[in-house]
Amino acid sequence: MNNKPRICIGLSGGVDSSVAALLLKQQGCDVFALFMQNWHDTTGTLHGECEWEEDRSVAEMVARKIGIPFHFVDLSDEYRQRVVDYMFSEYEKGRTPNPDVLCNREIKFDAFWKAAQELGADYVATGHYCRKDSFTAPDGHTVYRILAGSDPNKDQSYFLCQLSQEQLATALFPIGDITKPEVRRIAREAGLPSADKKDSQGICFVGKVDLPVFLQQKLASHEGDIVEIPRSFYEGRPEPRTLEEMAEPVSYRREDGKVIGRHIGAQYYTIGQRKGLGIGGHAESCFLIANDIEKNLIFVGEGDSHPGLWRRALRIRPEEVHWIRPDLALAPGEDRHYQVRIRYRQPLQEAVLHARENGMYIEFYQPQRGITPGQFAAWYAPDGEMVGSGVIDK
Repeated sequence: MNNKPRICIGLSGGVDSSVAALLLKQQGCDVFALFMQNWHDTTGTLHGECEWEEDRSVAEMVARKIGIPFHFVDLSDEYRQRVVDYMFSEYEKGRTPNPDVLCNREIKFDAFWKAAQELGADYVATGHYCRKDSFTAPDGHTVYRILAGSDPNKDQSYFLCQLSQEQLATALFPIGDITKPEVRRIAREAGLPSADKKDSQGICFVGKVDLPVFLQQKLASHEGDIVEIPRSFYEGRPEPRTLEEMAEPVSYRREDGKVIGRHIGAQYYTIGQRKGLGIGGHAESCFLIANDIEKNLIFVGEGDSHPGLWRRALRIRPEEVHWIRPDLALAPGEDRHYQVRIRYRQPLQEAVLHARENGMYIEFYQPQRGITPGQFAAWYAPDGEMVGSGVIDK
């Protein structure tokens, strides 16, 4: 009788999940592969077709090479309802969502995990570059920790910033303590068909897209003005002093600058965007510093040092604050130092979290570029543990 825990590896056809599966097999685990299809539509995809069929073929070959059972599940309905519809809703409000974070919380470690359980899984493993450990609390229950991956160039813990203790309890990350070059080497030496496959890019399970075309499936385009805000606009403005003032984005009106172009819809653009604005005739690149959805205006500033791009603080609504470690949650009125990132691959930034009745304020030691509503801020302890996260409100 086999008493080993049964592990489901989410096999995507990429090299990372392939090596994760191989390592589990080499460790003598009872492991099987499950490939999930999450997207059918090709609207806006730059390759003109979904790549899932090729990915599935590679995943099947990998499973056969390793010698593990292969299964398939279609989660496209759940993905559309819980990830893509959320994306459309956020863009419609002028916010920029992170579908990869949502995909992990709602699909890989929820809908996919439930499908894996139906096949007898006790754990679900993925090819994420992050680490997990645990300890026993004084009351006897197990506390799970998620830590940055050992490869600083590939740490993917940020994408898991919305996972719960319940989800972490059954999650495994077999490649979290090795580097990407090592993963490639292992794959080549084992003769895995995915050894030299390029890393996926773009929206999780959708791929690289022309974002305006993709969003036009539900969000109609309406032309509007691009307004350039000169640096002189900020001269004489009082410096923000309170947390609320530091976290409040500057509001602009059409008359604060000059119209320098047209756009196809304010909801299609994001804070800090440079490409796709169609603006010329400047010594430096222009960056988007704000959008006004109601008036269908976008505001830009010239140069990366433009004051409109930088801010010292942000706010997260109370209902959007998520503690991976609930035992470390701050009560209103409490403050604590953490290291924070507001986008994937951003170096960790020194900051103080201020818990208040009206939300969590994050005050950075240094001004931050392109704080973007809808994105996730994730905070880390000095040892690399990711402790919590939240959706940036403003």
